[in-house]
This record gives sequence, structure tokens and C-alpha cells, in this order.
Amino acid sequence: GSSNGAGPPLPHASMDEEDEDGVVIPRTADEIPDVVHFGELGAAHDADAMAEGVAKGNVHLANLAEAGERFALSAGSEETRTRQEALLREFENRRRQRAVAVTTDDREVRKQLRELGEPMTLFAEGPGERRDRLRAHLAALDAADGGALPVPDEATVVETEDVQRELFYTEGSANLMRARTLIASYSLPRASARVSLAKRRRADAAVDEIGEMDADAAATRTFKTECSQIGDERPLSVVRFSPGDGGACVMSASWSGGVRLWRTDGCERLLTVKAHENRITGADFHPTNATLRAVTSEEGEGGGGAGEGPGPCAMATACADGSAHLWSAKGALLKTLKGHANRLARCAFHPAGEHLATAGFDKTWRLWSVETGEELLCQEGHSRAVYDVAFHPDGSLCASVGLESHGKVWDLRTGKCVHNLVGHNKQCLSVDFSPNGYHVATGSDDHTAKIWDLRKRACLYTVPAHSSLISSVKYEPTRGGYFVTGSYDGVAKAWSARDFSRINSLRGHEAKVMCVDVAPGGETCATVSYDRTLKLWRLSAGGGGGGGAKREEEVVKMEM
Repeated sequence: GSSNGAGPPLPHASMDEEDEDGVVIPRTADEIPDVVHFGELGAAHDADAMAEGVAKGNVHLANLAEAGERFALSAGSEETRTRQEALLREFENRRRQRAVAVTTDDREVRKQLRELGEPMTLFAEGPGERRDRLRAHLAALDAADGGALPVPDEATVVETEDVQRELFYTEGSANLMRARTLIASYSLPRASARVSLAKRRRADAAVDEIGEMDADAAATRTFKTECSQIGDERPLSVVRFSPGDGGACVMSASWSGGVRLWRTDGCERLLTVKAHENRITGADFHPTNATLRAVTSEEGEGGGGAGEGPGPCAMATACADGSAHLWSAKGALLKTLKGHANRLARCAFHPAGEHLATAGFDKTWRLWSVETGEELLCQEGHSRAVYDVAFHPDGSLCASVGLESHGKVWDLRTGKCVHNLVGHNKQCLSVDFSPNGYHVATGSDDHTAKIWDLRKRACLYTVPAHSSLISSVKYEPTRGGYFVTGSYDGVAKAWSARDFSRINSLRGHEAKVMCVDVAPGGETCATVSYDRTLKLWRLSAGGGGGGGAKREEEVVKMEM
């Protein structure tokens, strides 16, 4: 140890050392500073060391003017920056493409491509791809010009006007006024007679209304297949019984455009008519003129001699081409009804027989004069296609259902919508009135049938009827003790109209049931299917229940 307590001097391996860059750093004892000043260059040789560091590339100054004196990005950093700039350009290009308005007319797209000097079409290029190519080219021109391109006339954005939501009326024709007056004259006495009869039966202690309804419904347990016929070479879409003679004749219509009439007893084919070139979507019998006698008569088509002409209207058909036809009992074309802007769905005769209603995919249903073929009423109100229409037994109301899942009940005497049938979750496809006058049944794609009470203006009951959409629903038209539903699950079912319980399932079709109908009296039911067959179901012997009981009826004669 030393007298002053200082330790031994630090050893030095070499007087001079080189750093990793080869710069000589003098390491003498005299040159070792006593104090290290971090962040400073504190000796006299700083200027020389700075110059030498710059020369070696270890020191880079931002204010040097020489081109080679700046930091260069690494290869990875340069690639990342290039990729980010490409993404930004892509995003900007997409934004411009979205802002460019391009016509949807393929002919106009080809024309614009030709004007821009681009190929009108490329190999295997579709209209959508061609439109995207035009949009991309216009966006590139927009980016190059630095401004917005002119918007073509076809793509001009039209400002929407405020929707008028208050109730309004449109003036009808004088013929529509006469039609409403005729309907009122027809319906009011019948409504009065129906209500009076119901009151008398309710006051009569000997009449058991509930027992009669239960007996009619219970009789459907004996429904058996009486016959099955191949109705056409394509699927059958509609089936109807003739109401004028108690259902002695049955009509089937198909997607081939053909109509066939059959004798109910024995299912013998009576008449074949090529009604349309396109598929038939709706058909109906006239309420009084369509009878088995009129179809099988050997006299002239008028029924009273060869010189009387084609005879009165006996049936109507609606087609997917947007037209409806009126036919005589012998299959002679009487009138062609045109006015709908889109395909037709179902059609139905008014109980008076003077008018026909057609439902269309143009969101309207229309009322036509059977005598003249004139369109009397174009009823709007639905937001989507109207699929089915049905008339009240008195003739005062009309119910329409559409693909917006709603239904509407219209007063034909005033033109007002008196009730909205809101409750289904999917499109409504069928509607029918009960003979009691205040119940309405609807069938929907939500697999349910709903019973609506017009007195309460509410849904009375929801029937979870099938496992697929319900294509058709029909009440027994005389007493209304039961109703039948047909579904795409291939089954038709009979339900009690009193407690809505299932009474019977009519199985036999190999594909979806397209339509059902019940003959007056309720002893026969008809179904048609996608499997091209027509099936008739009849009550077994002794299974008529209350069907044999004669009801008191009141006949109202009117001067039409």
C-alpha cells in the first residue's frame, strides 16, 4: 500500500487501441480524462475526431447537402413503406369506384366502353364483370384528372318526395258506382236474412248449434280416397267444385295452361280446354252458371239451341302472363281481361256472379265486369304482391292477402279497408270466409293458419297446422263446421271450426299439395298436387254426421 491510500495504477494493455471501425484511439495515461462528460465532445481533437467519424460513416448530420450523406432505409423498412403506399392507393381507388355512377343497362355499358377505347367484352366476361371493369376504368380516369367525372343521365339520383301518409280517395268511374250500388243491393238483404236466421236458431231450444258443428267436423274422420286421376303432364295448381249444382262437377287447372272438367261421381273427364300458353295460377267456377248439365248438354253451347252463341260465362282462369280469361261451360273463350302489370295469382267470382276479382304481383287486386270485361276497380294498398282474394258469403266484403305477410278486408260498397289482418310472420298465400259471416281463415308460409274474428277485429286462434307452407285453406261452404288446409308437406288436414282441433289428415299425395276445395254440403273434398294428380275424398257411408239434417234457409229474391 502507499502512504496516501491510493490504489495501484490501472493496467493498460496498449498505449493505442483501435475500435471496431479501425479508428485509432490514443490510450496514454495523460490523455485519460479525469471527468467524462456524457453527450459532449470535450477535447481539442474533437474537430478532427468529428471529421474522421464522418469520413468513416459513423456520424451522420442532417444538414449536409451532399446527396450521399443521408440515412438510407433498410430493405425491410423500404418494403413495408412500399406496401403501405400500395394499400393507400388501392383504398383510394376503391373509394373512387364506389363514387362513380355506372348504368345497369348492359348495352349502355358496352357503348361507354367503346367510347373510352376499351374492349366491349372480354372472354368469358359477364354483364356484372363488364360493369365493374367500366367502373374501374372511370375511377382511374377520375384519379388521373383529379376531378369528378360527369354522371350519366341513367344514373342520376332522383330526390324522393315526401310520402303522403294520410288517407285519400280517388274518383271512380260511373260504372264502378253502379257496381257498388249493385253489390250493396245484393248484400244487404242477404246479410239481414243471415243474421235473422242465426238469431232464430239461437233462440230455438231444439237447435244445438255446437252439436251440429261438432258432428260435421267429426264426420271428416271417415274421409277416404274415392278416386285419383292424373290431371295433366305438368303439376296441377288449382281445384274447384261447381257451386251451382252442389259440386257435381270439379275443375282442375295446371301449369301447362290446360283446364279439365271432371264428373265428381266416378271422376270421369268431361272437357279439356287449352286455356293459356303459360301456367295457370288461378281458376274459379261461376256461382250459378257452372253446372254439370251445362257441361254435358248435347244442345248448342248456349244450352238452348245451336244458334244461341257460346252461352253465359261459366268459369274463369288467371295466368302467369298477366291475363285472365272468361269461358263458357263448353270451353268457348268469351272475354280476355288485361290490365295487370305483372303475373296473376288467384281469382274469384263475386257471389252475385256479375264481377270477377283477380290478384296480381303488381301489388293490386282488380275487379272486372263479367258482362263487358271492363276493369271497374284497381285496388291498391298492399306493399308487395297480392296472392289470393275471397268474397264474403253476403257479397259485401272482399279479403285479400299478400306476400308482405298481411291481409286486408275491404268493404266493396264503400271502397274502404275495414280491417288489417296483421299477425303472420311470413307471406300469406290463402284466405277464405266462413259461412257464419264473421270468421276469416288465412294460410301462410309460417306453417300456421290463423282464424280472425271480424266482430272483435282480432286474431281468434292460431293453428300450428303443418310442417311447411300452407298453400290453401277452405271452409265447408254450407254450414262451416270444418275447414281444410293443404300444405307443401304433402298432407291436407281437416280442422274443427269450433275448437280448431285436428280431426283428420288426408295423406296420399307424393308431393306438395297445391290447392284444396270442399264441395257444398261437406261430403266431398278435392286436392291437387305437384305430383300431377287430382284426388277426391268422400265421407264413408254413415259418416255424414250432421250433414243429413236440413237447415232452415231463407231465400232472398232480388231484382238484379
